[in-house]
Amino acid sequence: MAVLEIRPQPFFGNKNRAFWNLQSAGWAGALILRAIGGISNGLPLSFLVPVIISTITGYSISLLLSVVYKNLIHRRPIVTWSSTAAILTIAAALYAFIDAWVFLIQNPTSETAFITLFLGSLFLGIMLLGAWSALYYAINFFLRVEEQNDQLLQLEAQATRAQLAMLRYQLNPHFLFNTLNSISTLVLLRQTEPANAMLSRLSSFLRHTLVNEVHSRVTLAQEVETLHLYLDIEKMRFEERLRSHFDIDPAVRDALLPSLLLQPLVENAIKYAVTPQEEGADISVSAHLDRGKLRITVSDTGPGKMGAIAAKYDSTGVGLGNIQERLNQAYGESAIFETRSSPGEGFTVIIALPFETREQIDREAADDSATDEQVRNETIFGEHASSDAHQREPVNTPAMASFQHKDLKT
Repeated sequence: MAVLEIRPQPFFGNKNRAFWNLQSAGWAGALILRAIGGISNGLPLSFLVPVIISTITGYSISLLLSVVYKNLIHRRPIVTWSSTAAILTIAAALYAFIDAWVFLIQNPTSETAFITLFLGSLFLGIMLLGAWSALYYAINFFLRVEEQNDQLLQLEAQATRAQLAMLRYQLNPHFLFNTLNSISTLVLLRQTEPANAMLSRLSSFLRHTLVNEVHSRVTLAQEVETLHLYLDIEKMRFEERLRSHFDIDPAVRDALLPSLLLQPLVENAIKYAVTPQEEGADISVSAHLDRGKLRITVSDTGPGKMGAIAAKYDSTGVGLGNIQERLNQAYGESAIFETRSSPGEGFTVIIALPFETREQIDREAADDSATDEQVRNETIFGEHASSDAHQREPVNTPAMASFQHKDLKT
């Protein structure tokens, strides 16, 4: 038997409903308090008639006040508060006039003067409508602060996406320069067929990488496929000197990571391990699940850090530094970036990321949208004429933090 899951909704998620709930509950509470007070003082039940009429009057006047306050709340403070005081005084006077008039109609033999009844009701009207006005402004100002916080989070997310895009755009020219330079060399050597083959593979690689947005995440399987395309290009240059090995656990093939995260690591290994050695080098890429994290290792059999051969090649400052900054933007302290190397023993880069799949993220997003699905971008009572509030997209603000980074090569 299917069980219907009940998920709590935020009170102000639907501001139209919240307004009428507060409006009805508030005036019903005032009616009940006045009724209990009169009954406890021994008044006959007939006194409830003017109390009910008074409550309906206050309910109606407060609806008119909500329309006026909606236009006042966004003005300068001096205009808002002075106009509110004047309008509140008029509204309280109208409330007191109707209250006193109803009392005299019900009690025509009363010796109490109209002005006395009016002044007594005026005090009550100021108290009730003043409390209603204060609550109106308090809730609206609170929601405006929440709205500004939401906008700030959205701006931070946009800035982060822009920075991630900038970091990603650094990689493409860096890689293209090296590849086009190799093609140019083949053309100068009149090796037409290898040059055409490299251009074809470069086209496939670019077509594959441009499918994803610059700030998107891809599965590990897609990233490995990109690496194979890249290595196909580089093997045109190095042939048997470049030997690649992949050890990818099937359990992590669907894990998500920033696109083009591993290509600079392999490019770094080719530059510092394969290029300077006559016999070339082995490049190994492995990935597996380690205590709930996706652990990726890229290693080579080159001369290692501080090796005599590697020291002759200057760094462009794009590769590993770029990756560290992208991880910092995307994961904060949840990611680990570590390098290990010693002379003559190659170079190893270890990355540990939170293990996430697209299905898992979609499921969590669905759960979050159920509890926080309404966007607070307008004042609450200014929206009570509309039917439903808009749905808000969840915003994930990346943490900004340092990483465990022991060594940096490029």
